[in-house]
Amino acid sequence: MNSPGNDILDLPCYIAGRAVRTGDWLPVVNPYTGDTAGRVASVSRAHVEEAVAAALQAGPAPSRYARYEILMNARTLLQERAESFAQLITAESGLCMRESRYEVGRSCDVLQFAAMEALKDDGQVFSCDISPQGKTRKIFTLREPHQLVVAITPFNHPLNQVIHKLAPAIACGAPVILKPSEKTPMTAIRCVELLYEAGLPGSMLSVLVGELEEVATPLVVDPRVEVLCFTGSVEVGKYIASKAGYKRLILELGGNSPLIVLDDADLDLAVKLATEGCYRNSGQRCTAVKRLLIHAPILEEFTERFVDASRAYNCGDPMDEDTRVGTVIDASAAERLENTVQQAIADGAKLLMGGKRSGALFAPTVLGEVPRTTDMVVSESFGPLAPIMAIRDLDDAIALANSTAYGLSSGIVTENMNTALKAVRSIRTGTVNINEVPGYRIEMSPFGGVKDSGLGVKEGVIEAMKGMTAVKTFSMPW
Repeated sequence: MNSPGNDILDLPCYIAGRAVRTGDWLPVVNPYTGDTAGRVASVSRAHVEEAVAAALQAGPAPSRYARYEILMNARTLLQERAESFAQLITAESGLCMRESRYEVGRSCDVLQFAAMEALKDDGQVFSCDISPQGKTRKIFTLREPHQLVVAITPFNHPLNQVIHKLAPAIACGAPVILKPSEKTPMTAIRCVELLYEAGLPGSMLSVLVGELEEVATPLVVDPRVEVLCFTGSVEVGKYIASKAGYKRLILELGGNSPLIVLDDADLDLAVKLATEGCYRNSGQRCTAVKRLLIHAPILEEFTERFVDASRAYNCGDPMDEDTRVGTVIDASAAERLENTVQQAIADGAKLLMGGKRSGALFAPTVLGEVPRTTDMVVSESFGPLAPIMAIRDLDDAIALANSTAYGLSSGIVTENMNTALKAVRSIRTGTVNINEVPGYRIEMSPFGGVKDSGLGVKEGVIEAMKGMTAVKTFSMPW
C-alpha cells in the first residue's frame, strides 16, 4: 500500500474484481491540510449496469469453510497492515490516529465474528406430529443468500462501516455492490482489494464511486437489488425509502443519544463516560452522546468536573500522536457546528468551554443551561458538542430523552437497579446502556434504532446476515 502521507493515491473502482480506471477522477481532500489526499476513478451508469449483471451471474457462493477462510485471511492481512490503514483513514477523514487505530481493531473483530458465523448451521427442525392435524413428517428450514445486496456507507467510519456490511454478506454468501461515501472512498477501495487478496472471488464484490445520479440512484431504484443497506442521514434515508421500491431496507439513520446522570451516580465514572461519549471520533458517531441530562442536585459539581476533564481533549493535527480530537469531515461541517452553537447561545445557553473553529477543526465545546427547544438538542449535531441540561427526576429525564424524533441509543448512570430497569423499559431507543456510553456494543450484538433512527431492523454481524438471507422451508416424510 502506498503511503498516504507522501504520495497522492490514484485508486480504481472495481467491478467483479476487475479494476476500472475511467480517466474521470474524484479528488479526496485531507480535511486538516486541505491538500488532495488521493483520487478515485469516477464511474458511470453503464458501469453500474455491468456490476449488477456480474453479481447476478456470480454463481454458487464458496462453501462455508471457504468463506470462513476468506474472512480470517482478511483479518490477518488487516492486522498486518493496521498502521497503514489507520494512516489512510486519518488522511481522508481527519480523525485522529487514536480513533483510526481503534477503528481498525474493531474491523478485525467484525471479520473474525463473521467468520465464526459462516461456520454455524442456520437451520431449524419442526416435528409435524405434535398436533392432531399433523403427520409423521419433519419440516426443515435453511437460509439462502439474497441474489444482490447493495451497501451504501458513510464518511464517519470509513473502514468499520464498510466491513460491517461486507463481512456479513461474505459470511452468508451474498454478492454485494459497495458504494462508499465520496468523502472517504479510499479506505473502502483498499478494503475491497484486501478482500480480493484474501481469496474472495471477484464476482462476489464490486465497489463503485461516482456522481449521485450515475451510481447511487440507479442502485437504489434497481428492482434486481433485493437488499439495500444504508447508513447515513435521516433525510437521505427517507429519500431512499421513498424510491427503493420492493426490496428489503436496512437503514441506520443517526441519533440524538442522551446520557442521564442521576444523583446516586459514581461521578468519576459519569464524567469519564460523558467526555468519551461526546468527543470520541470528533463527535461524529450516530451513537455519540448528544445530550447530557444531569440530575439537578449534582448539576453544579458534575459541570465543574466535566469542564475540567474536557480540557484534556486537545484538538489539532490528526496525525500528531498527542491529539485526541481531530477534524470534523470538512470546513462546511465545522461552520454548521459553529452556527448551531451560536444559535444555542442566542436561545439562552451559556458557553462554558470551546466554541472555536479553525478550518475543519472544531474544539470540544461545553454549554450549560441549554434550552430544551434549541436546535442543538432537538436535531442531531454531528460534532464534539456537549450540551448540559438539568433534569428534575427520572421521569423528567425519560420524557426529555424521548422528546426528539430519534431513537437509536441512550445511557444512564445510576447505582439503583430498579431505576436502571425503569429506564430500559421506558426510553424508546434501540439500545439502553447502564453505567456505560449509549453506543457501547460488540460487533456481534444487535444494533439499530426506531423512529427516525431506523425501521427497527438491526445490524451487527448476526442480524445483518439475517437481513441478507431468506428463509426457505421444506418438509420430508419422516
